[in-house]
Amino acid sequence: MPIFEYRCKNCGQITEFLERADFKGEHICQGCGSREMEKQISLFSAQISGSSSSTSSDTCPTGTCPLS
Repeated sequence: MPIFEYRCKNCGQITEFLERADFKGEHICQGCGSREMEKQISLFSAQISGSSSSTSSDTCPTGTCPLS
């Protein structure tokens, strides 16, 4: 099951919930107890294992690329 982030409309706290993608229930804010929670759009990452074909031209010029 995926993890979804919700932001409380009352206090602004962001909380993660493990739920099915088609979940239709309510969540309660762990900070203030409000039921006014709004699902957030979250970033995700994925890693593919196996051989890598990257070359030196695939890296950032400064060598500090956060995406490498």
